[in-house]
Amino acid sequence: MQTDMETERETTLDGIRDIKVYQNRKGYRFSADALLLYSFVNVKHADNIADLGTGSGIIGLLLGRKYSDAKVLLVELQKSLYSLAQKNIIMNALQDRVEVVLADIKDMKKKALLRQYDLVVSNPPFRKPATGLLSRGEEKAVARHELRLELADLAGAASHLLKARGRFCMIFHPERLFELMDTLRRNRLEPKRIRFVHNDINAASKIVLIEAVKDGRAGTKVENPLFMYNEKGEYTAEVSEMYGKTEPEARPIDL
Repeated sequence: MQTDMETERETTLDGIRDIKVYQNRKGYRFSADALLLYSFVNVKHADNIADLGTGSGIIGLLLGRKYSDAKVLLVELQKSLYSLAQKNIIMNALQDRVEVVLADIKDMKKKALLRQYDLVVSNPPFRKPATGLLSRGEEKAVARHELRLELADLAGAASHLLKARGRFCMIFHPERLFELMDTLRRNRLEPKRIRFVHNDINAASKIVLIEAVKDGRAGTKVENPLFMYNEKGEYTAEVSEMYGKTEPEARPIDL
């Protein structure tokens, strides 16, 4: 069994907005994607929220803080990340409303109540195993590549969990947008909002945010694009606000 000192040497303590999380120093670590997805969620009220593929718990914890009356379920497949999420729930004093389960998203139809959730979110692995550079280490690879979770399984789990008119918000790669929309619709999830994210005004989009409504009517709104950095290489005002900052901040070396 690891001692607390050994655990601390293998992890870092990181903060974003009003949430702090331990992360594995050499494993999967959250990026700006987590904050982008959290900020994209715009429901006025939620009683029950599920975060599928939670990692260290960052998105679910941010939503748990934002929706102060909501119960939040975090679902994580990898035991190393599940253990961190457990620790992070307690560290942020949210154990009365947030819980994490060690489970495969594909099995959520067996483990969770049908049509219970108002909101489901996910920052899933969106690269196919044969595309892109495979991440070093199993923890990173499983989190970023479709090694143990396919898009259809994720959409099916979200649809199972959501109430009628419930919202599913996720982040994905624009190259697979039409595949994503088709998969969502086949699972009774109607795409309603889409927003493309660009590094700056001269860069192609590498991230797309999408919201789908369970049994929603047809009709999709494409929102104004989001630019991460201005011409000075600083975060744009909108992104700075997402981070809870009021002053422009220089572009980090490694986003």
